[in-house]
Amino acid sequence: MSEKSTSSWGAGAATGVGSMPGTDAREAAKTVTGSLEALPYLPELPARGPGADMIGRTAGMLVEVFAHVEPSGWRISDRPGRDTKRARSWLGEDLDALEEFTQGYEGALKVSAVGPWTLAAALELRGGEAALGDAGACRDLAASLAEGLRAHLADVRRRVPGARVVLQLDEPSLPAVLRGQVRTASGYRTYRAVDRAVVEGALRDLVTAARGATDEPVVVHSCAPGVPFALLRRAGVTGVSFDFSLLTEREDDAIGEAVEAGTTLFTGVVPGTDGPLSDPAGSVMGVRTLWRRLGLSPGILAESVVVTPSCGLAGASPAYARAALAHCVRAAKSLADNPE
Repeated sequence: MSEKSTSSWGAGAATGVGSMPGTDAREAAKTVTGSLEALPYLPELPARGPGADMIGRTAGMLVEVFAHVEPSGWRISDRPGRDTKRARSWLGEDLDALEEFTQGYEGALKVSAVGPWTLAAALELRGGEAALGDAGACRDLAASLAEGLRAHLADVRRRVPGARVVLQLDEPSLPAVLRGQVRTASGYRTYRAVDRAVVEGALRDLVTAARGATDEPVVVHSCAPGVPFALLRRAGVTGVSFDFSLLTEREDDAIGEAVEAGTTLFTGVVPGTDGPLSDPAGSVMGVRTLWRRLGLSPGILAESVVVTPSCGLAGASPAYARAALAHCVRAAKSLADNPE
C-alpha cells in the first residue's frame, strides 16, 4: 500500500453517507456521533425543505454566487435572497448541533458538499438551462465552490479543534455528465458530454484547494452506476464512496488499481431504506468476494474498506437509520476481525 493509504480513521471503520431522516438537527447529530466512534459526520436533513437539500446547502456555501428556488429547481441569482439565507441558517444550526455532541472529540470527522459537476448539472442559469451547458459558468462555479469550501472547512476545524476533517464531494450526476446523459430544460435533448480531461482537472483542482496545507482526506461519493474509479484516482481523491450493489466485473481492473494506489473504498453495502438487515458478516460477504477476485491481500482489506449504507438515509425511518449505522459498525468490525 502507498503512504496515502494510511487513513485518519483506522482499520475496520464505518460511516454514513450524509442525509438522515427527520428535521431535528440535535437528534441527528446525537444519533450519528453516538453510533460512529471512528468516522462520524455532519448530517443533512433534507426533510426540512429547500435549503436543507444537498444542492441548496452547497449553494449556500458558494462565494459571490447566489441561488434561489424556482419550480424547476435551484437557479443562480444576482444577490442573496431568502433561500440562500435559509440554507446558511440551517447549515449553521447543523454545525451548532455537531459541535455540541463532539466536545473533546479527536479523530476523523466527515462533512459533505456537492461536487462541481453535479452542482453544474443541477444549478440553472438565468435562462433556465443548467450551468453544465456553459463552460465558463462551470469554471466560475468550481472556483466559487473552492472558496466556499475553504471557509466551511475552516469553520468546522474551529468548532471541533481535535478533528481531522474529511471532505466528501457528492457527485451522483458525474457518470451522466461524462456520458452526455444530463437532460436540458426541455427534456428533449441532453447536454454534450464533458471531456474527461476537463472533468478530471476540475476535480483535481478542487481536491487540492480543499486540502490546502493540511492535506486532509477528500472522498468522492456517487451512488449512480458507472462510477469512474480510474478518473477519480487520477484526480487525487483519498477515497471513493459508492453503492456496492451497482458494481460490475467490468470495473474490476479500475478498482484493483485504485486500491493498490492507496485509494480507500467506501462500500455501500447496507440498504438505505427500511427493510430486514442480514447478519453483519453477510453484509460484507460481497466485499470479501471482490477482494479474492481481484487477488488483493487480505491483510489490507480492513484498512482499504470503510463500510457505509448504500446511499443517504433520508428516506428511512429514524429507527431504521439508527439500526443501519449500528449495522455498518458491526459489519466493518467483522472485516477487521476476520479479513480472510
